[in-house]
Amino acid sequence: MGDVSDRIDPDLAAWIEAQPVFFVATAPSGDGGHVNLSPKGYDTLRVIDERTVAYLDLTGSGIETVAHLRENGRITFMLCAFQGPPRIVRLHGRGAVVVPGDVGWEQLLDRFPERPGARAVVTATVARVSTTCGFAVPFMEPAGERPTLDQVNGRKGDEALAAYRAEKNAVSLDGLPGLDPS
Repeated sequence: MGDVSDRIDPDLAAWIEAQPVFFVATAPSGDGGHVNLSPKGYDTLRVIDERTVAYLDLTGSGIETVAHLRENGRITFMLCAFQGPPRIVRLHGRGAVVVPGDVGWEQLLDRFPERPGARAVVTATVARVSTTCGFAVPFMEPAGERPTLDQVNGRKGDEALAAYRAEKNAVSLDGLPGLDPS
């Protein structure tokens, strides 16, 4: 039940955007670096076109995805069906990071609901789309979104968020540059 394509068809695009959680994997170049696998939630993933996806990156305690993308651009998204027919989808591609002030920031940001702490939009040009069965993925029902990240980021305000990012998001676990603290 596996298929491979170089594009996202409209039915798959609708399925991708309907999933309540997705995962993003990146890794630094060379030996010894930490592979990063991040779960993502909220309504933060968009299919832009048949070869492009984007997600709204929110302020958090790490900056691995941004750092890895800036170093080598490699990214994989994984989504799986926890309801309905079994399905696992992987989107392999090359990613880029768009931050406030960059060309295209406002246009990308307009695709997402407003969220406190938006620090970047990660875009990816998809080169390989693979689907597999997902027969072993359990059924689970979402109980709702956790409000905590929005609450914490909403209470901080712009200055406190900038200070937090300067402290926590300037450098990755492996010492790679993350967000510019200025």
